[in-house]
Amino acid sequence: MLVPRTGNVLRQATETLLQLMDRKSKRQPVGLRYSAPMQAILSVTIPFFALILAGYLAAQRGWLPLAAIPGLNGFVLFFALPCMLLRFGMNTPLAQLLDPVISSVYLACAAVVVALVLALGRGLGVGPRDSAFAALVAAFPNSGFIGVPLLVALLGPGAAGPVICTMLLDMMLTTSVCLAWAQRGTGSGTAGSAFLSALKAPLMNPLPWSIALGGLMSAFDLALLGPVQKTVWMLADAASPVALFTIGAVLYRSRVPATPGTTVPQTQGARMPLMMSVVAIKLLLHPTLALAGLLLARYLGADLSDLQIAAITLMAALPSASNVSMLAERYGADNGLVARIIMGSTTLAFITFALWAWGFGVQPGS
Repeated sequence: MLVPRTGNVLRQATETLLQLMDRKSKRQPVGLRYSAPMQAILSVTIPFFALILAGYLAAQRGWLPLAAIPGLNGFVLFFALPCMLLRFGMNTPLAQLLDPVISSVYLACAAVVVALVLALGRGLGVGPRDSAFAALVAAFPNSGFIGVPLLVALLGPGAAGPVICTMLLDMMLTTSVCLAWAQRGTGSGTAGSAFLSALKAPLMNPLPWSIALGGLMSAFDLALLGPVQKTVWMLADAASPVALFTIGAVLYRSRVPATPGTTVPQTQGARMPLMMSVVAIKLLLHPTLALAGLLLARYLGADLSDLQIAAITLMAALPSASNVSMLAERYGADNGLVARIIMGSTTLAFITFALWAWGFGVQPGS
C-alpha cells in the first residue's frame, strides 16, 4: 500500500511543480516574452541589410570599382529583377496584381505624402524640382530591390501579389507625377504634356513589362519551356543578393564627387530640415497612412485579408527607392539631398521596419 500512495504523492508534486513553472513563465519580463518573435524577424532582415552594408564597404574600400556599378545595375535591372518579377507574376493570380481596393488606398496614401512633402519644400524655400524628388523618395519605397524578396521571406508567397501591385503604381504613376512636377517652369509645356512626357521613362523600364507578361501567363495558365524556365529561375535567384549588394555600392557612390577635387553638394540650410522630415515621413507616416487607409477600407466592407494589410503596410515602411538618386542626377536636381534621404531611410529602416513587422506579429517560417 505504501508504493501506490508514494506514487500518488510524487504525481501530485510533479503536477504542482509544473503549474508553478507555468505561472512563473507568464510572469517573465516583457522583454523575455517578446524577444523570440523579434529574433525570428531579425534572422530574416539582418541578411538583407548585411548585403547592403557589404556592397557599401566593397565600394568604399575599392574592392568593387565604381566603374563596375553601372554594370551591376544593368544586370539587375535588365536581367535578374525582371526574371524574379516574371516568376512571381506567373505564380500569382491576376486579380491580386490588379486589386482595385489596394490600388485606390495606396495611391491615396502616396498622394497625401507627395502633397505634404511638396508643401513642406515650398515652405522651406526649396525649389519645385528638388521638392519633387524629395516627394518621390518619400512616397516610393524600395519595392523592387528589397520589398518583393524581403516580404515574401517574412510573410510567404501570398505577399507577392499586393507588393507587385504597389510597385506598378509607384513606377507608372507616382514617378510620372513627381517627374512632371519637377519639370514645371522648364519649358515642358502644360502639366498634361509634362505628365505624358514623364510617363515615357516608366514605359522604357523592363520591370512593368515583366510583371505584365507574368500576369498574362498566370491568367492563361501558360508555362515556360524547361530550359527557358531553368535559365529564368537562375537569373531570378540572383536578383535579390546582387540587387542588395548593388544598393550598398550605389549609396557609397552617391557620397563620392563625380569630378575629382570637387565636393558632393551638402544638404545645408532649409534642405537639412527637409531631409530629416522626409526620412521620418517615409519610415513612420507613410506606413501609418497605409495601415489606417486599409483598415478603414475593410471597415467599410472591402474584402482585405490580414496578410494584404500587413504586406502593404510593411511595403510602405521600407526605405526609399535607390534608383531615384539616378533620376535626380539625370534631371539636374540636388542629388546630394536625395542620396542622403535614401541613405538615412535605409540605415534607420533596419530598426523601424523590424518594429513594424514585430507590431504585426510576423512569425517567419510559421
